[in-house]
Amino acid sequence: MARTNPDFMTGVPELLILRLLTEREMYGYELVQAIETATGEAIKVGEGVVYPILHALEKQGCLSARRKPVNGRTRVYYTATAAGKKRLGVLITEWQRITDAVSNLVAGSVHGHA
Repeated sequence: MARTNPDFMTGVPELLILRLLTEREMYGYELVQAIETATGEAIKVGEGVVYPILHALEKQGCLSARRKPVNGRTRVYYTATAAGKKRLGVLITEWQRITDAVSNLVAGSVHGHA
């Protein structure tokens, strides 16, 4: 059985959450499902991972939240702000830099001195 979410996944949920919330507003559990679907089930995060990130991003001004009644209960829907979109750009740039470096090393083309 393939292991999901290895240790090097730190920071990835934040990137995925911001990316999804630039497309449309969603509530927490909806994000849990969307991440799983969008990654072909390669990445699975629970609400215990998603909600602290949502709250931190909202506190930083990267997300806005609004309460919406749905079937007799209130859900909090989040969407990326301009600051969140800027943060996403930074995270994507960093992710690409790191994945390119790791891919080069794994492929055997090491740039440096022995």
